[in-house]
Amino acid sequence: MSNVDALVDALPRLGDGIRVTLLLTGGGAACGLIVAVTLGLASGNDRLMVRGAARVFIEFFRGTSLLVQLFWLVFVLPQFGVTFEPLTCGIIALALNYGAYGAEVVRGSISAVPKGQWDVTTALNMSRIQRMARIVFPQAWALMIPSLTNLLIQLLKGTALATFILLQDLNYMIGQLQRSTGDTVFAFSVGLTIYFALAWLLTQVMHMLEARAKHRMGLA
Repeated sequence: MSNVDALVDALPRLGDGIRVTLLLTGGGAACGLIVAVTLGLASGNDRLMVRGAARVFIEFFRGTSLLVQLFWLVFVLPQFGVTFEPLTCGIIALALNYGAYGAEVVRGSISAVPKGQWDVTTALNMSRIQRMARIVFPQAWALMIPSLTNLLIQLLKGTALATFILLQDLNYMIGQLQRSTGDTVFAFSVGLTIYFALAWLLTQVMHMLEARAKHRMGLA
C-alpha cells in the first residue's frame, strides 16, 4: 500500500484525532482564560493575602511540568478517590498551566493602561467593578490579545502531551499513521502540516478579535 493510500485510509482516524485536539484546545483555552483573568486581577489586588495567594498559584503552575501535572491528575488523584475522564484531566491541566502564564499577561496589560484612564474613573466616581469593567479592562483586552495568541498556539502544541494519558488525539493518530506506513518522514510531515494549519486558523481568529477590540477602542 502506498503512502497516499494509507493516508486516505487514515483520514477518518485523523479526523477523530483533530476533534480531540480541538476539544482540548478549546476547553483548555476557555477555562484557561477564566483562570488567567481571575489570577491576573487577584495578583494586582490591594490585599496582601489575595495577591500572595495568586502569586503562589501562578508560580507553582508555571514552575512545574505540564506533563507531570497531567500525570498527577490522571494517576494520583484517583488515589484520593477523585477520578476524572482523561479528556477532562487534559483540559484542566492545560487550563491551569497556560492560565498561570496568561495571568501575567493580564496583570501586565492592566498595568499598561495609561494612568490618566484610572484618573478619569476616579473623577467619575465609579466603583471598582465599574472602573474595571467599563474603562480599564476593555483597553487592557486590546493590549493582551497578541500575547494571548502566542499562548493559544503554545497550548495547541501542548495538547500533544495528551497521548501520554492515553487520549487518541492528533499526535496519537500521527503515530498510528507512522506505524502503518513505516515511513517516519511522511507521517510526521503530515502531522507538521496539520498542526501548522490549525495554528494558522487560530491565529487568524485571534487577529480578527484583536482588530475588533482595537476598533471598538478607536485604535484602528
